[in-house]
Amino acid sequence: MTTIIAGQTAPPFSLKSIDGTKYSLSELLTRGPVFVSFFKVSCPVCQFTFPFLERLHKRYGGKDVTFLGISQDNAGATKEFADEYGVTFPIALDAEGYPASNAYGLTNVPTSFLIESDGAVKIASMGFNKKDLEDVAAELSERRKMPPAILFRPDESVPANRPG
Repeated sequence: MTTIIAGQTAPPFSLKSIDGTKYSLSELLTRGPVFVSFFKVSCPVCQFTFPFLERLHKRYGGKDVTFLGISQDNAGATKEFADEYGVTFPIALDAEGYPASNAYGLTNVPTSFLIESDGAVKIASMGFNKKDLEDVAAELSERRKMPPAILFRPDESVPANRPG
């Protein structure tokens, strides 16, 4: 479970990415909503989920919607994960002691949040949840006035959910 649920204010964070860039939630929110997903590189459900998050990012990411992964691992392992699973959106590192993960009350990964520009959590999702990802796509497509992305191809066997 996560202690942060839809309707609550997302806790602030300020983290460095694998390339040294600093990401602050308050700064990111000035550009628009933020989709953030916490993960560990050894987590099989994270490995399954992140290619779908990359599909969301390719369709909706840009100057007015930020996608950010938050890794609970070191920079080297995180870069290997990003390369292996085709993740092109930025990934920040939750420093030793996991201050961001703890602020969000995480007990499992992956855990993802769609955070509105005002800091309110619109969608909180733990593990892999097909409906939650479709809801994120619907929400972001509505903002952009475009049809929702097709996240799951007919030739893919995608379960409704997989706990983290």
